[in-house]
Amino acid sequence: MNILLIGSGGREHALAMKLSESRQCKFLFIAPGNAGTSQFGINLPIQGTDFPSIKEAVLKYDIGMVVVGPEEPLVKGIRDFFRSDEALHQVMFIGPDAYAAQLEGSKAFAKAFMSRHGIPTAAYSEFTKDNFNEGVQYISNLSLPIVLKADGLAAGKGVLICQTHEEALQEFELMIKHSKFGDAGNKVVVESFLNGIEMSVFVLTDGKDYLLLPEAKDYKRIGEGDTGLNTGGMGAVSPVPFFDEILKQKVTDRIIKPTIDGLFKEQMDYKGFVFFGLMIDNGEPYVIEYNCRMGDPETEVVIPRIQNDLVEIFTFLCQEKLSTIQFKTASSSWVVTVLVSGGYPENYVTGFPITGTEKSIHHTGLIFHAGTRKSEGSIVTNGGRVIAVAGVGDSLSDAAKRSRNLVKQIHFEGMYYRHDIGYEFQTPAPKLN
Repeated sequence: MNILLIGSGGREHALAMKLSESRQCKFLFIAPGNAGTSQFGINLPIQGTDFPSIKEAVLKYDIGMVVVGPEEPLVKGIRDFFRSDEALHQVMFIGPDAYAAQLEGSKAFAKAFMSRHGIPTAAYSEFTKDNFNEGVQYISNLSLPIVLKADGLAAGKGVLICQTHEEALQEFELMIKHSKFGDAGNKVVVESFLNGIEMSVFVLTDGKDYLLLPEAKDYKRIGEGDTGLNTGGMGAVSPVPFFDEILKQKVTDRIIKPTIDGLFKEQMDYKGFVFFGLMIDNGEPYVIEYNCRMGDPETEVVIPRIQNDLVEIFTFLCQEKLSTIQFKTASSSWVVTVLVSGGYPENYVTGFPITGTEKSIHHTGLIFHAGTRKSEGSIVTNGGRVIAVAGVGDSLSDAAKRSRNLVKQIHFEGMYYRHDIGYEFQTPAPKLN
């Protein structure tokens, strides 16, 4: 069949690679894609939120399956658009409807869902302009540090961890009264801080059954040793060494099963990925956030470990036959290092030529494009996060070394990356530049 993949990041490059390997994939189209996705299919100059143009492409290219990579089209109702259109209704579709996608699109919605279904998470309250003064009082009485979350989508930058009450109150006012994160911050969720270590767990679900995918851990801070501003993600590793059978069982029993059961009980139209952002505190798992799609850059270490035909998995999902799949995960270790534009995650300039990415598949790893585009025969930077370089090995230490070695062949003006991705799992610890 012909398949349409929506998105333009490193996640979509990894998905495009995997989808194109399937015998069931005749032609792959990516909208809008990037300079890397064009290796595996045909890029279409269509944005993921341009639903009428997507419909036109689906009909023109006889698309049998649509896979949505990023969250914005899902939150804005692309599945609803397909299901309400007689010409598109029979197309297999990977992604939840707008109501279910509020698990990512609204922090308050997600928190209420967790509360209804007894899923462990941090204590919280939510505030808007209407009860701003109550929020000030709540923050003033909360133990430090304090977590502030913009309720809506904020490109991965709407979460603040404040070390003092003064800082928390200042940021709270900036978010609600001065639109620091635009409309996303019209409502703010204020949380108690959870200590521990973060990780990410992923499932594919048809709204009733689920398939547990390889886990990952990402690194959001811009600086070495997890310092500095939050970003969309500076790197990731898979597997996660501390995710042993005991912890996996706790996550399954306390978080995954209650979530999927909740989707079913509430009759949510959910056929796609569920991303569980977790905090592990003294061996006990808590949900920090849900996402309604795969993470980026986690996808770049998760997808290479999946040994099954991804198109076949998606087909079984749409047919509600997930429970019949014999899922296979490679034992290999993967580490991805993200190369970003100088100045990211604040102001940065794009349009710089990129060299060293001509060969994307190596015996030691893979090179995924994120913020790239083709310009006059060259590949140039086109975003904050530009390239994701994934190394593979028998251990995370080997994979990390191979990732950093592959990075050395790539160059663009202002290029920056962290040298320590996966540092806590490496022996010996990496030398920082």
